[in-house]
Amino acid sequence: MSNIPSILKGLRIPVIGAPLFIISNPKLVIAQCKAGIVGSMPALNARPASMLDEWLAEITEELAAYNAQNPDRPAAPFAINQIVHRSNDRLENDVELCKKYKVPIIITSLGAREDVNAAIHSYGGIVMHDVINNKFAHKAIEKGADGLIAVAAGAGGHAGVKSPFALIQEIRQWFNGPLALSGSIANGNAVLAAQALGADFAYIGSPFIATHEANAVDEYKQAIVDSTSDDIVYSNLFTGVHGNYLAPSIRKAGLDPEALPESDPSKMSFSDGSSKPKAWKEIWGSGQGIGVINEVTGAGEFVDKLYQEYLAAKERIVHIG
Repeated sequence: MSNIPSILKGLRIPVIGAPLFIISNPKLVIAQCKAGIVGSMPALNARPASMLDEWLAEITEELAAYNAQNPDRPAAPFAINQIVHRSNDRLENDVELCKKYKVPIIITSLGAREDVNAAIHSYGGIVMHDVINNKFAHKAIEKGADGLIAVAAGAGGHAGVKSPFALIQEIRQWFNGPLALSGSIANGNAVLAAQALGADFAYIGSPFIATHEANAVDEYKQAIVDSTSDDIVYSNLFTGVHGNYLAPSIRKAGLDPEALPESDPSKMSFSDGSSKPKAWKEIWGSGQGIGVINEVTGAGEFVDKLYQEYLAAKERIVHIG
């Protein structure tokens, strides 16, 4: 059995809502936490940087008030995603704000930093680091991360290419701490399957794009509803790093999703002089699991559905056994 920190125990369902660039906001995070799963957002979504202070105050105050009114069913903890790459000139300021509000969980991406981990540990917070292979997993734990998020094939955004079977198996050979799995998880069956593989939590992002609380345009939300895994394109053209994107948004930008060139980081425009369409804002990220998303709903309503599906899946397995 995994060694799970107390802050991650007692979730209504073993799910962490993935931080969605541009899309996640306090409203979505609060709804996720009240529904009983870990809600999260990237620190960089708060623009200007001073807004992060306001957002963290809003989240902590709203969840504290909810917990006071619902002592028998308190909200789940929330998480803030920090891009720890050296290019993030906001990192020091954003980490200090997380210390100020004692953010329970920090999700780190794009590098593992001992100093960031130490800062979070100084007030009792925990760090979950996302990785796409076993090599990076080892590095993250060696540098002080408490847990791992295995980003497997089919995940939205900058996804890896490893099968979840391979990735979880390799990590579990040596790591007994909290482990989440990301990649095409969009219903309760898949949450239970992630646990069966050896993960402690499912890490779910793309389905939350199609929620009322998400900061996404209606056309993007509807594209999540209307699309399936056949509409997901894996390309490095838009950011220089391979990621999964919705084909309809690529077509809207005037490109053929079936004939995208490889990215050349030295070229920031196309041969006709036009600028490359902006990833996330114009080219929409999404994972492969969206084929089971059939409507735009509230985040809480989606979690309720996940919960019922999860219970039904567990009951079905019991009967099979």
